[in-house]
Amino acid sequence: MEQEPQQLVNAEGASLTVEQAIENLRQTVDTGLRYYAAWWLGRFRVAEPEAVEALVLALEDESDRAPDGGYPLRRNAARALGKLGDRTVVPALIRCLDCADYYVRESAAQALESLGDVRAVSPLRALLDGGVAAAVAVPDKPHLVQPYNAVLEALGTLGATDAIAEITPFLAHEVPQVQNAAARALYQLTGEASYCDRLVQRLQEPNLQLRRSAMMDLGAIGYLPAAQPIAATLAENSLKLIALQGVLQSHLKQSGFPAAALTDEARQVLALMDELL
Repeated sequence: MEQEPQQLVNAEGASLTVEQAIENLRQTVDTGLRYYAAWWLGRFRVAEPEAVEALVLALEDESDRAPDGGYPLRRNAARALGKLGDRTVVPALIRCLDCADYYVRESAAQALESLGDVRAVSPLRALLDGGVAAAVAVPDKPHLVQPYNAVLEALGTLGATDAIAEITPFLAHEVPQVQNAAARALYQLTGEASYCDRLVQRLQEPNLQLRRSAMMDLGAIGYLPAAQPIAATLAENSLKLIALQGVLQSHLKQSGFPAAALTDEARQVLALMDELL
């Protein structure tokens, strides 16, 4: 019997089959359909070979151009590939680190972090060339010359201990979020709590965006002593819950749960989450 085409429904209730999404991505006429198809394939974690192939081809698309000259489809394709867990796409994503579009480079760095392949370490380190002195803003653009946040975070996640000396100076970068990313990476690479203490202190910043940034960083690296400060931060409960979930998941993984009994620390984090619901 012929298999029914897989059909998935998005948040708005619109249905689309995997076959339709792949076909939409492959066509070259409607850039809107292609952009949505790339997002959809990533959103629903469609890792079929045909989907992966179509997304990799989209990384070289020239037809979908933003007014600033960027490549929206390439950005979405890179983000999607980071969610599929297929490491065969790593070389293609590494090539994206040389793209003229800042946001393609950022999306590629984030995808490479998600895929966890150490082949990305050297190309990512290359984006730190010139150090803090070169990490300046692009004239008339809302970003720096490189996506330093994404690069630093990826190097931390990938365990790039050889890059510690290159990362450390970014603790003094003029942009606080870059400082946060450096602290996050250095904690992952050294295990020194002093780096997380910097992030905990950020939770008291008057600027909400900085508080949010620090909270997400602490959740991403699962720093258990930050649970109470996160819960007390002046920020949205929804974001606090996401950060606390990260802390809890990291702690449970380290403690060997479910093979091991639920620890007192885990119960305390759960209690904090209950209070926020």
